[in-house]
Amino acid sequence: MRTELNLVLSPKEALDEATIKEVAASQLFSSPESINYFRVLKRSIDARSRNIKINLKIEVYINEPQPEPINYKINYPDVSSKPKVIVVGAGPAGLYAALQLIENGFKPIVIERGKNVKNRRRDLAAINKEHIVNPNSNYCFGEGGAGTYSDGKLYTRSTKRGDANKVLEIFVAHGANENILIETHPHIGTNKLPKIIEAIRETIINAGGQVLFDSKVIDFTIKENSIKGVVYEDLEKNTTHEIIADNIILATGHSARDIYELLNKKNILIEAKTFAMGVRVEHPQVLIDSLQYHCTLNEVEKKRDYLPAASYSLVHQAMGRGVYSFCMCPGGIIAPCATSQEEIVTNGWSPSKRNNPYANSGIVVTIEPQDYLKYSKEGPLAGLRYQQALEKAAWNAGGKTQIAPAQRLQDFVNNKLSTSLPDVSYQPGVKSTELHTILPQEISKRLQLGFVEFGKKMRGYLSNDAVIVGVESRTSSPVRIPRDSATLQHSQIKGLYPCGEGAGYAGGIVSAAIDGQKCANAIAQIYFG
Repeated sequence: MRTELNLVLSPKEALDEATIKEVAASQLFSSPESINYFRVLKRSIDARSRNIKINLKIEVYINEPQPEPINYKINYPDVSSKPKVIVVGAGPAGLYAALQLIENGFKPIVIERGKNVKNRRRDLAAINKEHIVNPNSNYCFGEGGAGTYSDGKLYTRSTKRGDANKVLEIFVAHGANENILIETHPHIGTNKLPKIIEAIRETIINAGGQVLFDSKVIDFTIKENSIKGVVYEDLEKNTTHEIIADNIILATGHSARDIYELLNKKNILIEAKTFAMGVRVEHPQVLIDSLQYHCTLNEVEKKRDYLPAASYSLVHQAMGRGVYSFCMCPGGIIAPCATSQEEIVTNGWSPSKRNNPYANSGIVVTIEPQDYLKYSKEGPLAGLRYQQALEKAAWNAGGKTQIAPAQRLQDFVNNKLSTSLPDVSYQPGVKSTELHTILPQEISKRLQLGFVEFGKKMRGYLSNDAVIVGVESRTSSPVRIPRDSATLQHSQIKGLYPCGEGAGYAGGIVSAAIDGQKCANAIAQIYFG
């Protein structure tokens, strides 16, 4: 007999197989010896009180042999001689679009401006150590996209977007731990993701697809409002090439500003949209653990024997706009994510073990088009200019390097310059700055109000042991590339499929991957009828 059970256990019990069997057997009025095998289907932490519980959903086999391990591998067909589809961008949207195209019988040609995951590391080191930004290879651009070197959180589980389980299973098939299939907030880790991304690339190539690195799209070939190909620059050889294809999936990510500029220049419709900006806040991880696990600082070490580094999710409405935590990284590091030399952009990431001494999170304010259109006459590019102005102000305040402006949290709330700063994980370094002098008032005032409320929700959160680092400005795209809801093609240009975060249709690795799959399926539906 096979059956499913829901168990509520202590953190210690949830790590002990014998205890799980005993509790399951008691629910089934059976003996532990009758349970030949069980596996965890879902796991979540309930930390609403000091008596922390682990919720497990398990599948139990009683007096039945253990089933064969699940094989998540997909047998992809050979598409080397099949119709071509160009995929611009090798982030999650682009890579998953390419895999789905192969399943559907198309040959994907993936064009990526950045470098492969191995060679990207040199450019990341240059940002951190030498403050040199390669505009085509950085934390945002390169194989795997922004998520590869900024955490690999897989939090989206919305069934409305598509099949999130398939996305996770493809990650597992390429080397991710199966735990991502059962955790409420799955996470791979920056130290693990590169090899997984390399494996996905090999799958694409082995099936007959192509992946071109150091290849920056600089133009689209359009005839009679239909896409006919792209023109790209080989950045290593300094040569220009054209690839002809009737279908292009545009999955360039939310930081490819040159693509928005190109579309606007060619009078291809783009739209201003809502996004968010703010700062990144960093606390000692032990403080967040004590607040979330309802214990003293001295008790944290014992709690962490059975529990992961604690995270949090906070939201508040301030002056008609949302203030909320974004991309929270337990045991993480703040990273310099600029894509041009004269700007400061922060983001965060965690290794798979989440064992660094700091916890960081973006704390951002919702920005509506009416908030920034008043500053600019550039229409759909106005939000982008608003972003750029804030990032440039942070660059100037930090001393025109990747040194970031920073302030202790209570000092920020109290409009006080910090006379000293605590140690931080941000490797290029920080400089004490009154962040109100950088942030627009509509952002800084709301952040102040938000932090005060967060301090009420998590007593101890509003601490001067915490530091805020500016600026967090790339939460999502300030531009949407409109598409038809049925065909997913651009509303003006036949054969052009705006896709993922950069087009304004996703918000994270999983949702971007799902959108890539949807665009690939839309192409197949039109092509094959």
